[in-house]
Amino acid sequence: MPEPHNPEATPWLSVIGVGENGLDGLSSTARTLIAQAEYVFGGARHLGLVAPLPQGRCVAWPTPFSAGVQQVLALRGHSVVVLASGDPFFYGVGGVLARSLEAGEMLCLPAPSSVALACARLGWAQEQCHVVSVCGRPMARLRPFLQPRARLIVLSADAQTPRELARWLVELGLGTVRCSVMEALGGPNERCRSFMAKDGPPDDVASLNLLALDVPAEVTEACLPRCSGLPDTCFEHDGQLTRQEIRAVTLSALAPRAGELLWDIGGGAGSVSIEWMLAAQGCRAITLESVPERAARIARNAQALGVPDLHVVQARAPDGLGGLDTPDAVFVGGGASRPGVLEQAWAALRPGGRMVVNAVVVETEARLVQAMQEWGGRLTRLSVARLDGVGGFHAFRPAMTVTQWVASKPHSA
Repeated sequence: MPEPHNPEATPWLSVIGVGENGLDGLSSTARTLIAQAEYVFGGARHLGLVAPLPQGRCVAWPTPFSAGVQQVLALRGHSVVVLASGDPFFYGVGGVLARSLEAGEMLCLPAPSSVALACARLGWAQEQCHVVSVCGRPMARLRPFLQPRARLIVLSADAQTPRELARWLVELGLGTVRCSVMEALGGPNERCRSFMAKDGPPDDVASLNLLALDVPAEVTEACLPRCSGLPDTCFEHDGQLTRQEIRAVTLSALAPRAGELLWDIGGGAGSVSIEWMLAAQGCRAITLESVPERAARIARNAQALGVPDLHVVQARAPDGLGGLDTPDAVFVGGGASRPGVLEQAWAALRPGGRMVVNAVVVETEARLVQAMQEWGGRLTRLSVARLDGVGGFHAFRPAMTVTQWVASKPHSA
């Protein structure tokens, strides 16, 4: 862990944000630090923007990215400058370096970020925008943020991102989203152009660009609801699916909180894991599914519904549980009566964590009664009936009753 700040410490590393206006946008302090540094690290573009100011050795940032971090840290004690785009602590190198430094070792001089410049050009309030990067990340991560009247800033990977994004929006039924492609913001070559997703972007987009998306109010049906219990039709499945009403109650019992990890044992279609990850920022899930076809289907569902980082483990519990990160919550949708499954999951669950198990057969119900006697919690029976046709009439057709066990692990366990 970084040490408390020492006000007398002298930073050896300066991380300086550089805009497209190069030297013209740098303060006198930033100019002095760059000129006097023994080593100046940066991408080729960054080094070109500040030339010929550096008097020390200029080092182009290597590939992979982590190699550059190690090179910088190896020079601890020397005078080192790292150049970054805009604000180094916004999707930048600043946060990566800070994890390996003590307080007082690094000085950061940020420039306006590309997001700040984009919002200024568009007249958008920055705090009301969602910022999502697709640099080395799946575009599917955008899906939960595509809501009626939403405004998004998308950090592009390259010149192809605007066209790929527009095509994807059309596939989702969001062809009326107003897009703005913004290039070289803050520099002499700055360019901002708007287009409808269905019309596609201009053909001559520069590799350095970002996109601003303005989602109209009329696209409600194409947007994902932000609540527990998505319609069953959202999921590809073979019948092994926690149904919408039961899933809503299950998610409520699991009570996801930001940054928590779920174990989903017997993933089926992955619906509980997916909705867990959609519930709060940073929620993670590991789903165990032993059937290869279902495991692949879970991955497809996760991709389609905006949580491509769902970790799918093709394995059978309890054998597949070994070595997984400690869960904050556990859901067992299948295999609860198998010897060792509940015992191992309960043992792995962190103190204060929640376990939820759904059962439809009496053998599993009997096991849940034993679990309640051993670990406490509560048992609830859930019944759902949906209106269906009976000849020329209608009647409510009941689904199989689900018995649900919910328990919180005490801190003394």
